[in-house]
Amino acid sequence: MTMQTELDNFRAAWESRVGEDIARLIGGDIENLRNSGILDRTARAGDALPSNTPLLDQHGAAFDLDALVAQQPVIITYYRGGWCPYCNLELRAFQAALPAIKAAGAALVAVTFEQPDHSLNTAQKNDLDFTVVTDVNGALASALGIRFTLSDAVRPFYEKAGHALPERNATGDWALPMPATFVVERGGRIRAAFIEPDYRKRTDPRAALDALAPVAA
Repeated sequence: MTMQTELDNFRAAWESRVGEDIARLIGGDIENLRNSGILDRTARAGDALPSNTPLLDQHGAAFDLDALVAQQPVIITYYRGGWCPYCNLELRAFQAALPAIKAAGAALVAVTFEQPDHSLNTAQKNDLDFTVVTDVNGALASALGIRFTLSDAVRPFYEKAGHALPERNATGDWALPMPATFVVERGGRIRAAFIEPDYRKRTDPRAALDALAPVAA
């Protein structure tokens, strides 16, 4: 079963559970984001990875992404939070691909807005052997153009579900990143950018590996 098949199966079960009205609300909000012009402002292949943005690893220590990309290619994948089942499915898929990523001489880093205690919990519950980092104030996501503010239309649904983003996130607000995966060459140039406003769709790790192949060690 492919990762997207798993995601689609979860989506179908979720829509059956919550009903047509909520499913239509969420779907419409996703399309509004897509049509907002946000994709015209995102980082793309050929751009330099933004530097000097504050990051913390899952243990709360400063994480130097600039130093890492100076040494080797890196796959950076952004996820919304450990509360998001689609994100957990994606993270587990990247964990399964980790041996191939390492064999290519690359590193894998997952990035979230969530505070380190939450990112540590996400890493533990998914048995992740790669670094999960907090994007402090969402600075890196802002520089990449993938940060957005959750709309007023869907915020009550998130609140009812217990997803108190201002408390969980290091941004302190209702911001989220669009799910995105960046393949970065050694030295910091973005080789490939996979960005999707629909959080129910994710980049298969195999696509990231294909993009990585020309710059693999």
